[in-house]
Amino acid sequence: MTTAMGVPPLDGGRAAGWTLPEELSARVPAEQRGPGLDRDAVRLLVSHGTRVSHHAFAELPGRLRAGDLLVVNTSTTLAAAVDGSIGHARVVVHFSTRGDDGRWAVELREPDGRGTTGARGGGPAGTEVRLPGNVRLVLEEPLTGRSARLWWGRVSVADVPGLLRRHGRPIRYSYTERDQPLSAYQTVFALPSADGAGSAEMPSAARPFTARLVAELVSRGVQFAPVTLHTGVASAEAHEPPYPERFAVPETSARLINAARAGDGRVIGVGTTAVRAVESAAGPDGVVRGAKGWTGLVVTPERGVRVVDGLLTGLHEPQASHLLMLEAIAGKEAVDRGYEEALRGRYLWHEFGDVHLLLPAEERPDTLPAALSAANPHTEDCRSNCR
Repeated sequence: MTTAMGVPPLDGGRAAGWTLPEELSARVPAEQRGPGLDRDAVRLLVSHGTRVSHHAFAELPGRLRAGDLLVVNTSTTLAAAVDGSIGHARVVVHFSTRGDDGRWAVELREPDGRGTTGARGGGPAGTEVRLPGNVRLVLEEPLTGRSARLWWGRVSVADVPGLLRRHGRPIRYSYTERDQPLSAYQTVFALPSADGAGSAEMPSAARPFTARLVAELVSRGVQFAPVTLHTGVASAEAHEPPYPERFAVPETSARLINAARAGDGRVIGVGTTAVRAVESAAGPDGVVRGAKGWTGLVVTPERGVRVVDGLLTGLHEPQASHLLMLEAIAGKEAVDRGYEEALRGRYLWHEFGDVHLLLPAEERPDTLPAALSAANPHTEDCRSNCR
């Protein structure tokens, strides 16, 4: 593949031969970058196979068609970061996932003095962390044998969601500029669960949606299928495959997905979490059935996808395992081409950044809306890059 404007060809997957320039990290939400902006004031990169076009996210309804179905994650984001101490040493505990036995998978982090945190080794077993309200967390064992970053720990109170509501804050990484309220990390699709469960980190692909945009999509005949997947902690320093996570695909959503696949509609996952959930509920025949529980599915090019035709997602770092899912859906060449254009166009990365819509390659320009086959000026001038 040729180099585009000094951007080296991508090497794909988790061994991508490129680096993310620091200035392309989205440091604040889109609505804080200028007066009158809303969440949808981000950019939209659209890939039809290796053919790429540039848009504003508000143009998404024009990129979809009647009968398409968006699979959205309804998980709410928790205030999952809590200050604690081990002896005289300060730590920050990231609460990731609640186990069936009442324990929590947690990650211990080092405060960096700037309001964010740095990596810290977990353990050893028996380590006691003091939390606010005289609550104790005792580490018991690593979550898996692959990594000592996440540990199973037992908390001295049963109501951990209550502890997070009283003393927690959203997980924040060093590329962000300042603390944000928990509301900044909730999507328009988020629905609180009865047991207080939720995601340690925001299912961020859906963040740019507004109620107004959802209404416009519905008016154009685009449907929505809600699913739930509670995301765990994905450390900024460790690009590990996703751990088992809780998910639920309602029977009503399964019927919507199967009906779209039987007709002319495309099934498009809004975020890698939505794809993981719906693919976990699909049989070998591609039929989706209502399901819930734990999923350890990792979508790779070797496994492929059985249900989704496309994906709307944020932009992922070069070593992120999520890139394997993108390749499974769109193919390595399409992903490489899209990321070359994102780097060249100076798109913004991370949870407050721009988004990428990957659609099937078989569509030709003469079957698409006229606006999609024309050059678009948003590459060079878009309000979402005003920081």
